[in-house]
Amino acid sequence: MAVLGFSAYIDYPDFALGAEHNFDVHGITGLFGHSGSGKTTLLRAIAGLETPVRGHVQWDGTTWFDSARRINVPTHRRGVGYVFQDVRLFPHLRVLGNLRFAARRAQRQADGPALDDVIDAFDLSALLPRDVTALSGGEQQRVAIARALVSRPSLLLFDEPLAALDMGRKAEILSYVQRIPERFGIGAIYVSHALDEVVQLAEHLVVLSNGAVAAYGSVAEVLERLDLGPVTGRFEASVVLQARVIAHDPYYRLTTLAHGEHRLYIPLIENAAGAQVRVRIRARDVSLALLRPENTSIRNRLKGTISQLAAEPDTAYAEVLVDIGGAQVRARLTRRSVDELGLREGLAVVAMVKSIALDKPISL
Repeated sequence: MAVLGFSAYIDYPDFALGAEHNFDVHGITGLFGHSGSGKTTLLRAIAGLETPVRGHVQWDGTTWFDSARRINVPTHRRGVGYVFQDVRLFPHLRVLGNLRFAARRAQRQADGPALDDVIDAFDLSALLPRDVTALSGGEQQRVAIARALVSRPSLLLFDEPLAALDMGRKAEILSYVQRIPERFGIGAIYVSHALDEVVQLAEHLVVLSNGAVAAYGSVAEVLERLDLGPVTGRFEASVVLQARVIAHDPYYRLTTLAHGEHRLYIPLIENAAGAQVRVRIRARDVSLALLRPENTSIRNRLKGTISQLAAEPDTAYAEVLVDIGGAQVRARLTRRSVDELGLREGLAVVAMVKSIALDKPISL
């Protein structure tokens, strides 16, 4: 685990970045915000591709940039692996040539994954003799990520690497990225404006808004904050629950998960009984009832107590957090429903969510 600290101030005619923060990088940290919030600018400043007007960047006790002391370590000496949205592979080299080029330029003194290990991890053996221009978008991005790893970085930086891919290709690449910290012991910062991507990958989340850090914490902590709705996006508002696989029903193609005393029923997954998974529940998919309904098709019914309620006078909606014991479930309701049910903080309710509304859980 290493600490990244930055204080980056950059002024443009139509935008100003003024972000400051220090945090431990372990696993994958998501850097999230709307388009224009400053995510890529900050990432480029960390990598040395952008020079702040003032501030500092420090990684694992080493100063990469300090405007006051006139320190500005060039990018190639910072030991970062940068994965761009546009893959930037060398078109005149085949796949193996691109990987070998990175291996030759790797920091000799640094520990890191061997070329063969990276080829195996990203299933690239069959692609090695091919021209990179003949690869699909997903294959090109796998090669680009592998090339960044082969350079033996101490920190990986991902700049919206999946923005140009369709949903199927995204899911494929995400599964590879997710395994990087555990397999290679390298921390990463992953930039995206797609909340579903960072929720699937990240353990912690930095939220940027208008060029400044608006929030930092575990993914669960950040998603539970009702005040961040305008930043994270109310349509994608959600929470994540950690649960354990306890049973599979092959006939109905359902899997039962346990979260404390609660049970969640989801479409069948392959994880073995006892496996830990993380489930995302969107606020728009949650309904509330005052009593536990019996004659309903909704399988997931979670008893809890309203811990927070925030009405939005300028919209038709209200945000509600329900404490289900050790975690929160978030619901987005109409203000009329809130008034008709007499919802208030401290009231016992049942949070309900359809099984088919739940995303495929993330393995932990």
